Amino acid sequence: MNVTPTRIPDVLIIEPKVFGDARGFFFESFNQRAFNEATGLDLSLRAGQPQPQHPGVLRGLHYQVQQPQGKLVRVVRGAVFDVAVDIRKGSPTFGQWVGCELSEDNQRQLWVPPGLAHGFLVLSDTADFLYKTTDYYAPQHERCILWNDPGVGIKWPEGVQPMLSPKDQLGAFLSASDI
Repeated sequence: MNVTPTRIPDVLIIEPKVFGDARGFFFESFNQRAFNEATGLDLSLRAGQPQPQHPGVLRGLHYQVQQPQGKLVRVVRGAVFDVAVDIRKGSPTFGQWVGCELSEDNQRQLWVPPGLAHGFLVLSDTADFLYKTTDYYAPQHERCILWNDPGVGIKWPEGVQPMLSPKDQLGAFLSASDI
């Protein structure tokens, strides 16, 4: 696999080796040992959740104040614009964001380490989005930063009208968030 650090060095774009011919393609979507060796991380991923999505759905920016989750995310059908925001106090990249397109065509994955907020916008007619996490979901510890917080300044793709859940509509500005 090819691992590329982003502007937030702990956030990694992971591109598996894809083997294809006229019949289709094959790739190993996840191998714990290979992941740890390629990234230099020593972790195990505990939970995985498939999430079918509709066009224009915007989820996030979510994080947990206790039991923070590292997330390895990918798209098996469709395309999303995936975003990570550094909310770690004292981090040199605090308040900065990175984003990249994850799709069934590019087979990219994004590693979002614990302590970062995460969100995505569905760009296609449908998207099957998969998570692998380092800890279990704890709804009582979940918080949300407003997706369009001007203090963070995420440049979401244009031409997509976001569909938000009530929870995401009530997200807080980073400056007022419980982090």
